Amino acid sequence: MGIWDILLIGVALSMDAFAAGLTDGMREAHMGAEKMLLIAATFGIMQCVMPLMGYCFGELFSAAVAAVAPWLSFALLALVGGKAVAEFFKDRKASSLQRTGARTVGTLEIAAQGIATSLDALAVGITFLAAETSNSLPMSAVWCAAIIGVITFSLSLAAVIAGKKMGDRFADKAKLLGGIVLIAIGIKILLEGLL
Repeated sequence: MGIWDILLIGVALSMDAFAAGLTDGMREAHMGAEKMLLIAATFGIMQCVMPLMGYCFGELFSAAVAAVAPWLSFALLALVGGKAVAEFFKDRKASSLQRTGARTVGTLEIAAQGIATSLDALAVGITFLAAETSNSLPMSAVWCAAIIGVITFSLSLAAVIAGKKMGDRFADKAKLLGGIVLIAIGIKILLEGLL
C-alpha cells in the first residue's frame, strides 16, 4: 500500500459524503458559510475517526462491522431521506407563503449523515492494521486517517457549495430530490454490504 492508495481510498470513502453534502446544499438554498463548514467538517471528522476506531479495535470490530454497518447506514439514511420526502409533501400542502420559508438541515440530521456515510471506513481501519502488520503502510494510521478526513472535508465542502447553487435553481424540488438521493445512498450501501 502506497500514498496513492491512501489518496484513492480517501476519494472513494468520500463519495457518499459528497452526495449527501450535495443534497444538503440543494435542500437549504439560503445556507450560510458556518453551516457549510459544519457539514464538511462533520463528514471529514467522521471519515477520519472511523478508520482510527477500526484500526484501534482491529479484529474485535471486523465481524461486527461486516454484519451491522450496511444495515445501520441504510437505516440512518432512509430515516433522514424519508423525513425530507415527507417534509416536501407536507410543504406542498402548506400555503405558498409557507412554502417559500427557509428549509434547513438540522444538526442532528448532519450528525446522522456523518455517521451513516462513514461506517464503511471502520473496515478501512482494519485494513490499515493489516497493512501495518505486514510493513506495507506508508505512514502511521493516524496520518492515513487524517488524509482521508481532509479529502472528505474538501470534497464535501465543494459538494455543499455546488448543491446550494443547484438548489437555488430548483428550490421547489430540492427537498424531494435530496430525500430520494439519501435513501438511494442508503440502499446502495446496504446492497454493497450484502453482496
